[in-house]
Amino acid sequence: MRLPALQKIPALQPTELSDVTQRAVEELLREGESQNTLMSYRSALRYWAAWYGLRYGVMVQLPVATPCVLQFIVDHAERTTPKGLVSELPAEIDQALVQGGYKGKLGAMAHNTLVHRIAVLSKAHQLRQLKNPCHDPKVRELLSRTRKAYAKRGAMPQRKDALTKEPLQALLATCDDTLRGKRDRALLLFAWASGGRRRSEVTSAEIQFLKRVGPTDFIYTLAYSKTNQSGTDLPENSKPIVGAAGKALDDWLQTSKIAEGFIFRRIRKGGHLGEALSPAAVRAVVKDRCALAGIEGDFSAHSLRSGFVTEAGRQNIPLAETMTMTGHHSVTTVLSYFRAQSTLLSDAANLLDL
Repeated sequence: MRLPALQKIPALQPTELSDVTQRAVEELLREGESQNTLMSYRSALRYWAAWYGLRYGVMVQLPVATPCVLQFIVDHAERTTPKGLVSELPAEIDQALVQGGYKGKLGAMAHNTLVHRIAVLSKAHQLRQLKNPCHDPKVRELLSRTRKAYAKRGAMPQRKDALTKEPLQALLATCDDTLRGKRDRALLLFAWASGGRRRSEVTSAEIQFLKRVGPTDFIYTLAYSKTNQSGTDLPENSKPIVGAAGKALDDWLQTSKIAEGFIFRRIRKGGHLGEALSPAAVRAVVKDRCALAGIEGDFSAHSLRSGFVTEAGRQNIPLAETMTMTGHHSVTTVLSYFRAQSTLLSDAANLLDL
């Protein structure tokens, strides 16, 4: 059946995208992407542009040539020589990248960071449908051998220390009855007791997804997460905030008088509430409380997540229950969070003593 054309609406070409449609497509792609992912992509592309400009003296343009990607790898990956571990990035360029804010410190970047930088460049070529130098066999082979070289040297990624029950209680003891103290207590317990929430999940938590099921007990519906980016309605989306965690959350909400919007907010001078906390603020809360408690170690926001999994392992909580709380879909992934102390207490480690 043929439909009459609408005179006031210009007809589109079925084989082409209009400028308006192209912008809409790009906006939907951006909105559907994780904010953390977008930030990491921008940071990686900024680094590529800065490195390329300093290395070649011209602005970077896509597609990038394969030799450029190979140069990037040897500039940033350490290799063993008679003089020790070396890489090819000139000291002057390294210094300029640090001074410009593109790098955090001098020296070779972590292997995971190098792989991420290559992956982002590959994605940029893929989105523009350009010939992808990162898929070149030489690049793939060099990355594979580099990964094996790092593994042979025992250069494994450094994990943050786990905030298990005991150190967490020390952090909570530093939270006084000020507005900031009540917020930090509620935040730490919300993140830890609900299954080790990621920092972005904590800062994006909203009242509309919080349901009171008792005087001081709640159920929080995690509508969107790293492992459920499509917003699928699943039973495990419901996270209990009960016991000490529920009481701390109730105290914070009653004191702050937050009835809508984001749960965890900035506290300005004079005790005035501001906008929602940034994900980086969760890391700051953990580190500040660790300093106040006098706890030594390399702790960060992710320590809450690894601490929950580690403590569950120490207390022999069934793995299925732990995964329901954390939201992990892979047994291998969740097991990677277990720390040495949880394995030391397992029956498998003490077979001779049973």
